Amino acid sequence: MQLVRPAAAYLASYRAALERGWSPDNLRGAVATAEELARIAADAPAFIASLEDREARGAPIALPDGSTARRIPGFRRWMWDGEFCGSISLRWQPGTAELPPHCLGHIGYTVVAWKRRLGYARSALAQLLPEARAIGLPYVEITTEPHNLASQRVILANGGVLVGPFTTPASLGGAAGLRYRVALAPQPAAPSHAAG
Repeated sequence: MQLVRPAAAYLASYRAALERGWSPDNLRGAVATAEELARIAADAPAFIASLEDREARGAPIALPDGSTARRIPGFRRWMWDGEFCGSISLRWQPGTAELPPHCLGHIGYTVVAWKRRLGYARSALAQLLPEARAIGLPYVEITTEPHNLASQRVILANGGVLVGPFTTPASLGGAAGLRYRVALAPQPAAPSHAAG
């Protein structure tokens, strides 16, 4: 499994996953699935372009309670093993590792039900961490539900350390969660070659 940047070549497989009931948004579920299918039908190239938004130029984010929040920079990568098998996203605020209250973590991921238990989420997270480091983040925070042991194993396998339990904001359902942090070691400096 490799991470790929969303592109037209992968879109039919992505759309097929949506049509099978998979959702890219574990909070908004079927509502987000229907929105994405509609956006693809209306303008597929614009939909693909919207998944790489490092300047936060996109529309505000729709929250589960119907409210909206400002968008922050981010992008998605698709998990690909010959067909679409999941999505992972990275989001951040420039100049800080802090996130606004409506954004529970820097990284979110979801694997289609028919490709679970293959190690894809663990591999996707490992592949995305260098991109987070390249942005300049000293760490990433990832959240999950207390009962989601599979997701907890994915985070722990990638160096995650439990920060502690928390409750999501009311706009996100007011549910119990666990917050993990993965430290991102700085990239080693290139060796200098002094003239002799």
